[in-house]
Parts: sequence; C-alpha cells; structure tokens
Amino acid sequence: MRPTFTTVTILLSAAATALTGCGYSTAPMHRTDVKTVYVPIWNEGKDVYRRGLEFRLTEAVIKRLRQVTDYKLADKAHADTMLTGTIELVPQRVLSANPDTGLPRELEATFLVSFTWTDMRSGKPIVKRPNIREVGTYIPPFSESFYQGSEDVINRLAERIVQEMEADW
Repeated sequence: MRPTFTTVTILLSAAATALTGCGYSTAPMHRTDVKTVYVPIWNEGKDVYRRGLEFRLTEAVIKRLRQVTDYKLADKAHADTMLTGTIELVPQRVLSANPDTGLPRELEATFLVSFTWTDMRSGKPIVKRPNIREVGTYIPPFSESFYQGSEDVINRLAERIVQEMEADW
C-alpha cells in the first residue's frame, strides 16, 4: 500500500517535532551564571511622600527572590550582582465618591517604579527597566487604608521585577 500525501506530511511533522522538541525546556528560568544578589533599600523619588514604601517594596522583592530563584542574598562586597530601584511616583485618584458627603468611596493608587540589575563583576547592567506601572484600588468606607490597598500592588511589583530577572530565551 502506498502512503498518501497526508500520511507523509503527518509523519514528517511528527519527526520534526520529535527532533526539535515542543518548545518546552527543563532549563532554569533564571540565569545560571549568577549566584548571589545584593538588594539595597529602594529609593523614593523626590515627589513620593509616603513613609516606608521603600522598605516594604525591598522586603517584597527579597521575599520573591527567595521564593522563586536559586539566587542567594549577599552583601555588596561579596555579591555577583546588585538590584537597585526607585519608587518614582505614587499618585492616587478618586474613582467614585459618595454623592451625599463627597467623600471617596473607592480610591486608586498607581505605583511607578524603575530598577536596574547590574553585574558587579563587569559593572554592566543586565536588566534596566524604567517606568514599571502597577495599579491597585482600595475602599475607605470599608476601613481599607492606603497601607492595605498598596500591599497587593507592592507584591505584584515584586513579582514583575523578579520575572524581569529571568534568563533570555
């Protein structure tokens, strides 16, 4: 029996897939040439007036690095790389207001951050990302404060920052 064109095409496609793979890999997501990271306290931009945001974001980034990477934290003198960043802006705006009192019902907080991941051995930046934007909302009438509303935003920012540190494909 002679194979049809369709059969030959399917067999060739299967062979090509078997030889090249399906796009999946068991390689680590993060760079293997980096073993240690130094993470100093983030900076606040000149127009950021919220106390403690830089400490909370630094803590969230460190926690995320420990959770999803094999990088070890080190002091500046012993680290392969350094991750520095700045909280550029944290504007807020009212999304809805109580028509009777004029007080806000729902507020939105936007975080704008920039960071640089530098190879301390060569002095060259590995990753440099300006103006990463993350937005969150909170509802003051239900006793939610800016602190509570910003906690989720800070954790999402930490996740995005560590994702940006993944190895190139």
